[in-house]
Amino acid sequence: MLDWYKLIKRYYEGGFYTKDQVQRFVELSKITQEEANEILGEAV
Repeated sequence: MLDWYKLIKRYYEGGFYTKDQVQRFVELSKITQEEANEILGEAV
C-alpha cells in the first residue's frame, strides 16, 4: 500500500510540491490535516 504521507513529505521537501498542493491532498483524503501541518511545519 502506498504511504501517501511519506511520498508527499519527500516531494514537498524536494521542492516538487507547493503548500497549496499539499493542502489539496487533505481535500482528497490522502493525508489528514494534522499530517499536512507536520509536512509544512506549521498550522495551516
